[in-house]
Amino acid sequence: MGKLDGKVAVVTGAGRGLGRAYALRLAGLGANVAICDRDLRSFEEFERERAQMTAATTVGELDALGVDAFGVEVDVGSPEGMVDFARQVDERWGHIDVLVCNAGGGSGPLRESKASELDLEHLHAVMNRNLYGTIHTVLAVAPYMKRQRSGKIVTVSSQAGAMANEDGSYAHYGAAKAGIVMYTRYLAQDLGPYGITANAIAPGYIGTGRLMVGFEQIGVESLERRVALRRVGTTEDCARVVEFLCTDLSDYVTGHVIPIDGGTIRAAS
Repeated sequence: MGKLDGKVAVVTGAGRGLGRAYALRLAGLGANVAICDRDLRSFEEFERERAQMTAATTVGELDALGVDAFGVEVDVGSPEGMVDFARQVDERWGHIDVLVCNAGGGSGPLRESKASELDLEHLHAVMNRNLYGTIHTVLAVAPYMKRQRSGKIVTVSSQAGAMANEDGSYAHYGAAKAGIVMYTRYLAQDLGPYGITANAIAPGYIGTGRLMVGFEQIGVESLERRVALRRVGTTEDCARVVEFLCTDLSDYVTGHVIPIDGGTIRAAS
């Protein structure tokens, strides 16, 4: 028996990369999985991601694991879209047990992302994609978890939410990810009486297809030297922590942030 047999999991931003890894991990534990993404074939943008796919989409990969799965193309920046997505999940299975708010990402060139020079269009886009997108998702799903008085919520922050880039760039992204941390702590306090846990993860340098393109431009070896374990992380490094937070192994853990950065923050402090 799997740890999540009979459970229903929702994962946002699961068309590729980390979201895909989380969805596959939860399905491997027995959960039925609903995913969403702005583009369910977003993996096609990166050669590394394309090479990892074993089906036409993440939904196809989930089906191959023998669970019930479906996917919807929706932007987490749309509160109405997320409410409709959550409604579809509840209508299909009657409950939602696990939520992983993975959707997010940066926007705009580095030169326009320093704290004193932020491009407002990029700032609003990044806040909507990350902080507001997380809030929209929780607002859509929390009523179902409160109804059943149980649930596991995992939000996704970043090491950028705890440590500024050396050149001061991507301030909008760091601020959004830091906001997710505090929102998650408030969630834990709010939802604890309903038996719902809320925790955040904070990935560091993780070798997804999209990030590896940037890492290779900077130099992977130079990044690895910043990490205590001297390697870039993998999607499975993150998926294992998500497994912990989504199963009964973490029933008495809530309101916390777990760094998955190989010791990068330690090395920089």
